[in-house]
Amino acid sequence: MHRRLTPARRRGVEILDDPATPADVRARSMADVARSNALFGGTRSAMHALRPILSRLPRDATLLDVGTGLADIPLRVRAEARRRGVSLTVIGIDVNAALLRSARARLDSAAAASALRLPIADASVDVAMCSQLLHHFVEDDARRLIAELQRVSKRWAILSDLRRSWLAAGGWWLASFALGFHSVTRQDGVASVLRGFTASELATLVHEATGATADVRRGPFWRLNARWATSSG
Repeated sequence: MHRRLTPARRRGVEILDDPATPADVRARSMADVARSNALFGGTRSAMHALRPILSRLPRDATLLDVGTGLADIPLRVRAEARRRGVSLTVIGIDVNAALLRSARARLDSAAAASALRLPIADASVDVAMCSQLLHHFVEDDARRLIAELQRVSKRWAILSDLRRSWLAAGGWWLASFALGFHSVTRQDGVASVLRGFTASELATLVHEATGATADVRRGPFWRLNARWATSSG
């Protein structure tokens, strides 16, 4: 039954991947994505991966969030770290400069850049994180992105993404109407789910890109996260 509910990974097309998408449509859809992260486990999945390592970070630590969007997840991470006695400096990277301008108040610094070539020195941040972005890439580029997270982090790397499922795609489609999401959000959401991963696929990508064995966990609402030490942790 599980295999029947898991389609083959699709390359797909997402409207927000097109730089020509109008700025107002992009802003509305990204607001939907932030709301979806809060409602459907995107933020929760990232936090589940981060919480166990917060106590192992120095009191002053640095987090790099790749594909930060509106920086809704780093905002939650910083608050959680503060409660654990960790002062977190957050750097956001996104390929879209307009999104970064909107997110700037939630970040300590930001740079518009490709996730496949991060403008960050080797081993210069404590944690490198990437949420809901990896599925946008074909396998070779996905491995390159993972290798970049490994390169820049001196302690931990975390990936949060989507678990591929027909049920997830159908559930998203229905929920998007109930919540009044933009049609672009609806279409891109279904494409995103069908571009997602299984737990074994995500573990294999991390191992192929870095040689590390990631701790891969399933989360609610068909979420996946992977965490691995980039050095001694």
